[in-house]
Amino acid sequence: MPLDESAPPIGAEQPQPEVDDAQIIRLVLAGDVEAFSTLVDRHHPRCLRTATHMLGDSDQAEDAVQDAFVRAYKYLGRYREQERFGAWLLRIVVNQCRTRAKYEARFVQFDTEQYREAGSDSSHTEHDSAAAERSEELAKALAQLGPEQREAVVLRFAEELSYEEMSAVTGVRISALKMRVQRACLRLRSLLQEHLIS
Repeated sequence: MPLDESAPPIGAEQPQPEVDDAQIIRLVLAGDVEAFSTLVDRHHPRCLRTATHMLGDSDQAEDAVQDAFVRAYKYLGRYREQERFGAWLLRIVVNQCRTRAKYEARFVQFDTEQYREAGSDSSHTEHDSAAAERSEELAKALAQLGPEQREAVVLRFAEELSYEEMSAVTGVRISALKMRVQRACLRLRSLLQEHLIS
């Protein structure tokens, strides 16, 4: 019988299946405090990306995410397994961003460079100046949206959430979210056209 060359060598460690969030949460609630760091490692990149898009400032975004994880740990007993942990956590992040934006007026002081970095990924070339210029134009236009419209656009297009997921995260009715996204897109289109004309 021929050897299966794709099989790992005898005695080699087999890859362990990834433990799901609900299992980790049960460990944390049972007293394994260190297990929470797995949740942090797993969800931090997405939370930071969302917060940076919403706040436009990487330092403020990092603070908001840290606060969100502290709150998530504190209220972990309220989490219900029928809800995805990622969505539950993202709701906390969004609320932290709303609070910071409200009290520190961060929606006005929007850093387009940090926005671009938050939205970039390794599959895009940094040498594409046209794409970089379009990204900066979009970031500037996004900075001119009100907090609610910006939040809706970020969740819908940057995070690719469905309207049902957006509603769960924000606590806003689906019909209102659709209206926010529609108005935001019209406003963005107008702002981008103004830039092309000027």
